[in-house]
Amino acid sequence: MPDVFDPRRYASGVPHDDYRVLRDHHPVAWQEEPEVLGWPAGPGFWAVTRHADVVRVLKDATTYSSHLGATQIRDPDPEDLPFLRSMMLNQDPPEHGRLRRLVSRAFTPGRVDRFASLARDRARTLLAGALRRAREGNGTVDLVASVTDEYALLNLADLLGVPDSDRRLLLHWTQRVIGYQDPDEAGPPVLDEAGKPVNPRSPAMLKDMFGYARHLAAHKRRHPADDVMTTLAADAELSDAELGMFFFLLTVAGNDTVRSAAPGGLLALAEHPEAYRSLRAGRAELPMAVEELLRWHPPVLTFRRTAVRDTELAGRRIPAGDKIVVFHASANRDERVFTDPARLDLARSPNPHVSFGDGPHVCLGAHFARLQLRLLYEEALSALPEPRLAGPPGRLVSNFINGIKSLPLQIT
Repeated sequence: MPDVFDPRRYASGVPHDDYRVLRDHHPVAWQEEPEVLGWPAGPGFWAVTRHADVVRVLKDATTYSSHLGATQIRDPDPEDLPFLRSMMLNQDPPEHGRLRRLVSRAFTPGRVDRFASLARDRARTLLAGALRRAREGNGTVDLVASVTDEYALLNLADLLGVPDSDRRLLLHWTQRVIGYQDPDEAGPPVLDEAGKPVNPRSPAMLKDMFGYARHLAAHKRRHPADDVMTTLAADAELSDAELGMFFFLLTVAGNDTVRSAAPGGLLALAEHPEAYRSLRAGRAELPMAVEELLRWHPPVLTFRRTAVRDTELAGRRIPAGDKIVVFHASANRDERVFTDPARLDLARSPNPHVSFGDGPHVCLGAHFARLQLRLLYEEALSALPEPRLAGPPGRLVSNFINGIKSLPLQIT
């Protein structure tokens, strides 16, 4: 049985061949969860790899709960679970719907669209700076360090209303929470008194972020502006704890979705020069191309649910309390849904990828993410005549986020 759990495997690429074996022969497969990278062993889980089964799990919150054990593969410490359950991501309907409606008032397409001009200018400026450094150097540039990390971070900071002086904090928190399995991103694990790693999503590890959220909310009440935190801080229905959780969710999920998808899309285009040329020549439409690049490189690899009751999925009996983990990157390559899924087809239609999830938890910021990706790719097409890889990309050690840590390009 292929092992698709070990986060170290993903540092050399998404294991698409193993996903195909699972889809074809073991679409709901038991995976062991051994100790790895200093993190303790877990009880194991069911890996769900076919598109239809992934969608079924994501849509059926009454059978597959986000609340019981939260949404990460690793089981949280029991004492941290009540804290984690208060986050919208880790709730089930109807509680989840109430919080989603509240934050939707702030996270509107109209507000997001007003950032389009600013985001385009930022993409253009960052790409110009990267090109200048490449010309002054050896003709190569790391697009992650020079462009995509800054682009995602600064756009999110504008949307939230984070002051310029504090914006680096957002990247620091994202690396600590999202990249916790990768020593290059988060450093060695923080250990408790018993020598056990402390969950980066625990109250102890998030104390500084939540303190900052309270401080920022108080500032926005005194000095309102046209940003998401001003709207949330003024909402009497939101408790301080809920506001802090929203700040955490938007900071981490909002930043890392684009931070992972943007270099992943540019990597795909560098590896497929004919597709890049077709976009530059206008033979492929960019909105459809964005969807195909998201299918090709979904920012999130996996999400976890917990069985509320005994159930059956793809012929496998799943006892109540077992972990079920859906594999987005596998579902996006399912031959039962996508014709020739291993081919990058910028005109693919229909394209029912699950890169932003499905069901009640479908990504709240998907509109904002698509907008940012489209604008960045438009500017890249203008600025980069024919990007070529100058070396292998650096990939995140993670079975959760499909992260690209470096993308060295030769600029011609």
